[in-house]
Amino acid sequence: MRLASLLLALSLSAQVKVVMSEAKLVIAGPKEEHRWGRWQFPTLETAPGGKMLLFVHVEQDSASSYGKARKVFVSTDQGKTWTESADAASGPYGLRLKNGDWLRTDTVAATPANSIQLPTQRAERISYKTPYQLYSLKELPASLRNIFFQRYSKQAWQAEKHLLEDPHALRYATGGLIPQIWWGDMKLLKDGSIVALTYPYYHDSQPTPYTASASYQSRDQGHTWTKVGHILYEEADRQRDGFTEPALELLKDGSLFAVLRTTDGHGVGPMFRTRSKDSGRTWSTPQSFTPTGVLPRLLQLKNGVLVLSSGRPGVDLRFSIDGGNTWSALKTLIPVPDPTKPQTDSCGYTSLLPMSHDRFVIAYSWFTPPSGQKSIYVREVRVSKTN
Repeated sequence: MRLASLLLALSLSAQVKVVMSEAKLVIAGPKEEHRWGRWQFPTLETAPGGKMLLFVHVEQDSASSYGKARKVFVSTDQGKTWTESADAASGPYGLRLKNGDWLRTDTVAATPANSIQLPTQRAERISYKTPYQLYSLKELPASLRNIFFQRYSKQAWQAEKHLLEDPHALRYATGGLIPQIWWGDMKLLKDGSIVALTYPYYHDSQPTPYTASASYQSRDQGHTWTKVGHILYEEADRQRDGFTEPALELLKDGSLFAVLRTTDGHGVGPMFRTRSKDSGRTWSTPQSFTPTGVLPRLLQLKNGVLVLSSGRPGVDLRFSIDGGNTWSALKTLIPVPDPTKPQTDSCGYTSLLPMSHDRFVIAYSWFTPPSGQKSIYVREVRVSKTN
């Protein structure tokens, strides 16, 4: 079986040609900064006029940091050079809608739990030694049942919120705070509607509060949203906390392809893949297909190559020419001296932006570069089919 898998990987690798540029340093953190959460978690965004934005998290990795500003860097030469500019985020970026608006999800400050009258606690889970108290969404006050957005329209950003209606959903509190986060990818369908695959999500049908992902659809340019489906963690072994950090991509055949993380406080776990042929209403049974990986990112290039980035340990790229059924061997972007210490060399969080039909840019963190300073890098990659 191992030989067959190796031969398959080699044959797939022969079907794509990958050329990577030298890594370009965007920013190096302070020399004394080695704590987790700071100077990592890079996110790339496209802006009008050929601009690229790069956001970098510099706060504690905690619910107490929700709503705080990230550092912003801008490039006007396709990622060759970068300049820090807080003003760059004042213009439009995110998902461009059919009506010309730009839409992005918003992470607002968490609500202190002692500021409201909470309903009866339904369950508790512990992840990375941190307890999470879960409450029925329908029993929470309306002020704690929202999802939040920023919309760029009429030359300005406007804050929006939408009340979630889901009788089976749970929402959590942790560290005395109640976050209202709705993280994930949004994709614009051919009919103009928007589909989103998000986390964190908890469904009250689960025997214990395993994390899951939920899919939503909007038919009015993102002003209102309806939950249409979910991907529950129903693995027989129940070795992990559940599914988190879903990546979503719209494939050329109109189907949706998703990859989910399972690495958690219990240790390194595989990534799973699943598909939807009905705009997120139903999903195929998730199947594990990698041994590791956090925050998977997907990018469908116009030349037909599907790109998958992930990390921890290190930072990796994979490529598929058949819509995610089979994948090439790994392309590793940074060295990993000790794979048994997956958080030593990078946070493993990456971000992808297309540049042309066969080129893209990837952003990632490197904790142990020659300088010894936690740093954010970008790299241009060209990938093409060889047959």
